[in-house]
Amino acid sequence: MTKQIGGLCAVSGVELTVGEGEIVGLVGPNGAGKTTLLNIISGITPPTSGRVTFCSEDITGLKADRICRKGIAKTFQIAESFPNLSARECVMIGVLFGNSHPPGMKEAAGEAAKILGYVGLPEEKFDTLNRNLNVIELKRVQLARALASKPRLLLLDELITGLNPRESSEAVALIKKIRDQGTSVMIIEHIMSVIMGVSDRIVVLDHGEKIAEGKPYEVVNNRQVIDTYLGDMEIF
Repeated sequence: MTKQIGGLCAVSGVELTVGEGEIVGLVGPNGAGKTTLLNIISGITPPTSGRVTFCSEDITGLKADRICRKGIAKTFQIAESFPNLSARECVMIGVLFGNSHPPGMKEAAGEAAKILGYVGLPEEKFDTLNRNLNVIELKRVQLARALASKPRLLLLDELITGLNPRESSEAVALIKKIRDQGTSVMIIEHIMSVIMGVSDRIVVLDHGEKIAEGKPYEVVNNRQVIDTYLGDMEIF
């Protein structure tokens, strides 16, 4: 697929797949086109050319809400949410509007609480307004909201960035648990120790183009990736 934004080619002829039960890491320098690629897949922005196929269905050009109900959910770099809603209410939005057959309000509230507990938000925070949550708590809420739509493919945009080492380890374990329960994952992350530890396969972008793809150990030993993005391998 290709995405032209004015005179800039944000994504240029990128072809990739995400397999069932797979975690694919997406890395590259700032401005490489990573977020644009996830936005195309999730329907936030259409490609200039190319096709997006999900479970053998062409979903190119569908609106984000329709793609969500087909089974693709996305989190965002900046953990913003509805400031005047509680964490529970925010996740109820995913339960009620992200599924083709939503439950009633009472059932949605119970489901939202269950998912918030699953992602690690303390129970005493369930009914706290989002504007009173810290960044880490907001990240948990937006992950829960994405999971509330019961996705088959989960797109994570720098979910782990900003977490301390303990929180990062917990997040990696949770992502693997999500995958093990039947959801494929594509994750953007700049922390290479994290992306190496969580990914089955890694795709590297630079200036909108795919420059490498393979198993984690193959990618970090790729000379073009080292020169373009990783630099001194001793840091790992």
